Amino acid sequence: MTAGGPLSTEGLVQLLTPAGERIGHEQFDPHTAHLTPDDLRAFWRDMTLTRAFDMEATSLQRQGELGLWVQSWGQEGAQIGSGHALNGQDWVFPSYREHGVALTREVDLVEVLRIFRGLQHGAWDPADHRFHLYTLVIGSHALHATGYAMGMAKDGMVATGDPERDGAVVAYFGDGATSQGDVAEALTFASVYDAPIVFFVQNNQYAISEQATRQSRVPIADRGKGVGIPSVRVDGNDVLASHAVTRWALEHARSGAGPVLIEAFTYRRGAHTTSDDPTRYRSKAEEQLWAERDPIARLEAYLTAAGELSDDYRTGVDAEAKALCERTRATVRGWTRADTRGMFDHVYAEPHALVDAERSWFERYERSFADTEVPR
Repeated sequence: MTAGGPLSTEGLVQLLTPAGERIGHEQFDPHTAHLTPDDLRAFWRDMTLTRAFDMEATSLQRQGELGLWVQSWGQEGAQIGSGHALNGQDWVFPSYREHGVALTREVDLVEVLRIFRGLQHGAWDPADHRFHLYTLVIGSHALHATGYAMGMAKDGMVATGDPERDGAVVAYFGDGATSQGDVAEALTFASVYDAPIVFFVQNNQYAISEQATRQSRVPIADRGKGVGIPSVRVDGNDVLASHAVTRWALEHARSGAGPVLIEAFTYRRGAHTTSDDPTRYRSKAEEQLWAERDPIARLEAYLTAAGELSDDYRTGVDAEAKALCERTRATVRGWTRADTRGMFDHVYAEPHALVDAERSWFERYERSFADTEVPR
């Protein structure tokens, strides 16, 4: 790893080694004291279900059932650990890869696929889950999240001392998004206004095909320090450390002390999307290195050594994962093809001349195929 750079492992908060051995941390150990074996098994279950769903969705895209899919393979530790640190008052602004966080917010993962089938812009009500719709415009939601957090503070939903009332916002995005101007603006606004927000950067090391070394000369977390935001780097493949750091950051934000930036150093084991070919820009040796640091295997090794992961529990989770995959396949294959003209609906609240003209052109374009005689 590059010493001192964005791929450095120096200074990462870690509570579980890659071999699954528990190590102590003076600052963050207290933030795991509440966890029971049941809680840790729930972390393992949720990571396992997220990955099974992820693989099923990839297969469906390859079969032509989805237009595109964005995998979270390898990033389950960062997502499930942080997701379980949220409370009922917190709000999440995801990008488009946060399937594990969605699961912790009780979003039906199968419904997420409506977006990638081209049926809907969003398939859940954010108010029901305090989990906003996926954002495909890189980094733009960092500003939305910051504004929402500022609104929560003005509405008296922060720093009241009442745990049933106080909340915060978490904005999830990748290392590539930190190169966007929207994220820089969000960090500045959050810092100046002490917004109750946690910026959770999943540094999976690649912005599509560009490695993080092409985006920064220093750790990504240092972007927060540049505007006076407390920042911490955590081993994103360590679900326990990801949970502890996020729990600390949320308590900080809910108390009215202002924003925090977390850089979860992890690895995208799959392609950026199903339209990407990662073999063109990374090696098999690198992929193997990170396979050995897998977040699910790490927690599994810890629980197994502690005698807290019985065969019955494993069998039950395996059956649950298979059922989720079967329901995913059956549901997606049961969807009918969307009316492509629907893309013009709801662009504006009121009729718009340009949209109307584009709709008319598109309808003529589609009819032209039906009118064309296919040569024999």
